[in-house]
Amino acid sequence: MELKPVLRKTGTIIRLVLTIFFAMLVLGLMVWAYVKGFKLASSPFNIVSFGFYGLLLGLHVLVQSLFAFVEHWQMQARKEPCSYTKTVGLTISAYQEDPVYLRECLSSVRNLKYPPELLKVIMVVDGNAEDDRYMMDMFREVFADQDPGCYVWDNNYHTWEPRKQTDAEGGVDEVDYQRRVVEDLINSKKYVCIMQKWGGKREVMYTAFKALKMSVDYVQVCDSDTKLDPLATVELCRVLESNHKYGAVGGDVMILNMKDSYISFMSSLRNDLLQQFLESWYHQKFLGTHCTFGDDRHLTNRMLSMGYATKYTALSKCYTETPAQFLRWLNQQTRWTKSYFREWLYNAMWWHKHSLWMTYESIVSGIFPFFVTATVIMLFWSGSIWDVLWVLCCIQIIGLVKAAYACLLRKNIIMIFMSLYSVLYMTSLLPAKYFALLTMNKSNWGTSGRRKIVGNYIPVLPLSVWAAILLSGLCYNIYWESTRIWSSDEKQLESKFLIYSAVAYVCYWIFMISLY
Repeated sequence: MELKPVLRKTGTIIRLVLTIFFAMLVLGLMVWAYVKGFKLASSPFNIVSFGFYGLLLGLHVLVQSLFAFVEHWQMQARKEPCSYTKTVGLTISAYQEDPVYLRECLSSVRNLKYPPELLKVIMVVDGNAEDDRYMMDMFREVFADQDPGCYVWDNNYHTWEPRKQTDAEGGVDEVDYQRRVVEDLINSKKYVCIMQKWGGKREVMYTAFKALKMSVDYVQVCDSDTKLDPLATVELCRVLESNHKYGAVGGDVMILNMKDSYISFMSSLRNDLLQQFLESWYHQKFLGTHCTFGDDRHLTNRMLSMGYATKYTALSKCYTETPAQFLRWLNQQTRWTKSYFREWLYNAMWWHKHSLWMTYESIVSGIFPFFVTATVIMLFWSGSIWDVLWVLCCIQIIGLVKAAYACLLRKNIIMIFMSLYSVLYMTSLLPAKYFALLTMNKSNWGTSGRRKIVGNYIPVLPLSVWAAILLSGLCYNIYWESTRIWSSDEKQLESKFLIYSAVAYVCYWIFMISLY
């Protein structure tokens, strides 16, 4: 028996045991600190207090900020130039895209500062009806001087039913001849657009990956509403080339339609690794149901499961459309949350292959929504009005501190609006998380095509329930407070805190709205 495999297996088992122990330790400490609620300092009459759980959250934000600074510094310090030797397959997934966004996407691809002889562009349209043809026509128009290959496929890789057809030699052909045309086109042309039978985003991505085979070194993935920076591909390649243990890298995604809304994917992977898990990625199932959402997140998790690291670089930039209407944004966030919880469970199986920081972050981000829910309900129903306002102020202060830190790192004042996320989280994302948990097996494309008006109002239901819980709790709270004696020293001091904090909170919102 060889010694190396035994040592490797033993090391894996030890690392697995230590990771599980660490995860249980973090989870146990967080739950214990939250349930016990030890106070470390407090004001007279306990109007304002600071506990052990708050200390842990403060340390978490501090360490998280430190790591963000180190990662940002390392990114800026990376000096290795791009070798310009790797071939790249740029895949674009399109579904009922707004013509304006699609044209911006395709035009930005034309402007990429990457050698044309090393770049292959494949756009796959999810749908082959006449209403979808405008996307292929636009692709043909934008790349007219590049001799583009365009083809309408009646099926896709998983809908064609083999019809026994006798070939010229009397044999039986059970392979879709159109599939051969698609694969030949993608391997012979530099710019290709395929329209295929509707099957969802994962089907679209699968077609591009499958047809590319091993013809390129890296695969860059983006959506049809993504406007790429000219150096986007160069920077992604530069990171992948810097370390052979990097399996995937994500770029900096910014908002394209920032002025359309007060709410508002791009990555590159090693193709040799992608081809190894392509089939298992496509055929992913959860609770017996085929998964049709969370495609990009599962690509990342598959890469992590192989022991390869995934990186982020803010130097590779792109701009993407974000829902300008609240309902469409809510549907998008619900869909993303479904994939988050599912992929969280999948990712947990591979924590031992990576840094303990991944384990720690996953545990904290996984249990945080439940702690927030319990805290809010408890305060609205059994706390005082001051308790409710104090928690709202604390959440806003933490959000403002993190936003200010982001402004310093990115050297962009617009990052200050990150602090508004806390309100969206409390009012919309929190109830949406529970709805997503209850409907994880309900699969569809998620965010509708840009040309359709969203008609799915179901995600509004949990928001209504959440609002009813909080409003009824607040009314009960106000009634209970009205029966108490406000002439006591405790209540007199509390009323001062209430007035000052309420004024500060209102002024903050007036300032932020004016700034926006």
